[in-house]
Amino acid sequence: MRATFVVGRIAGVRIGVHWSVLLIFGIIAFGLAQGRLPQAYPGHALVVYWVAALAAAVVFFASLLAHEVAHAVVAQRNGVAVDDIVLWLLGGVARLKSEASSPAAELRIAGVGPLVSLLLGGLFVLGAWLLALASAPELLIEVVAWLAGINLLLAVFNAFPAAPLDGGRLLRAFLWWRTGDRLRATAGATAAGRVLGWLLVVLGLLVFMRGGGFGWLWLALIGSFLIAAATAEGRQAQLRGVLAGVPVHDAMTTKPLTVPAALTVADLLAGPLYRYRHSAFPVTGENGAPVGLVTLDGAKQVPPEESGTVTVSEVMVPLSRTTIAGPDDPLADLLPRMEPGAEHRVLVMDQGRLVGILSLSDISRTVTWLMNAAPGPREVP
Repeated sequence: MRATFVVGRIAGVRIGVHWSVLLIFGIIAFGLAQGRLPQAYPGHALVVYWVAALAAAVVFFASLLAHEVAHAVVAQRNGVAVDDIVLWLLGGVARLKSEASSPAAELRIAGVGPLVSLLLGGLFVLGAWLLALASAPELLIEVVAWLAGINLLLAVFNAFPAAPLDGGRLLRAFLWWRTGDRLRATAGATAAGRVLGWLLVVLGLLVFMRGGGFGWLWLALIGSFLIAAATAEGRQAQLRGVLAGVPVHDAMTTKPLTVPAALTVADLLAGPLYRYRHSAFPVTGENGAPVGLVTLDGAKQVPPEESGTVTVSEVMVPLSRTTIAGPDDPLADLLPRMEPGAEHRVLVMDQGRLVGILSLSDISRTVTWLMNAAPGPREVP
């Protein structure tokens, strides 16, 4: 899940927002402004309900961010680098660059998120109680009470022992500790995630068909997400097992063709080397150091009449938004950070010098070779 735009950094971690946040933000605000708030306390102007609802939605997403930042901070303290945090349709995710080194570290990283949500829920409960004692406006008390309930619900739901929820990470830590096998532990947690997902889908659809309202379809949607995410996590764990011990330089394409940042888009698209060889190219500055990544699809978005004046530097993905790896980094650790698409190529750098480029097809080719060459399945150490 890639961020649509970056809003800043917290504790050194880049914070991004996916466009789908706007959808859930609107659903929450509309549900409060047109439903819960006027039903609980009628008689106020519509604008008052909307102001309260929008404020509640903003604080809710701040609570989600606090949940994910807690994961990121504890991960960093346990030696796990964090790529970024992305808020999206169904909550948030802190993307880690590698896995925890031990079951205990996994337990700490996974457990802190629900604890933060539980703490926030308790603080909002206390806040609602104090506001009631102080005879504060009823709408304010209702908003704080809603925030208390939603944070407590978030803590409880995330504690379910099913991947990719935090409870699934806790289950994996327990199974890893009991069996000593991280791959088997991941398989157990992802199987639990698929079971929970199907239960939610079936429950949501059954209740909806019996007249339970559209809210139950949302439950079915969450179940579908759990099934897809748990399945993807299970496959990724298998790939990590196959790629265990393989460095990036064994899979990357060496000596990639580069594009000068000052080159015009017209020259890029007209050049036969650029047109026929690849779909993405590292971009270099005047000193030869990489400054970003340009894709042919991105270059073709420039109107033909402007392509002679627009430079590659204006259409490239900047280096700050490009995944960077070292040639000796574990290839398996890159898997959670890679996505389909030419714009998601990984630039391989050694002491600031570009030495290669890596795509999902390079990894697929390496996996195929390893599975055909190895006599049996490779295990995660």
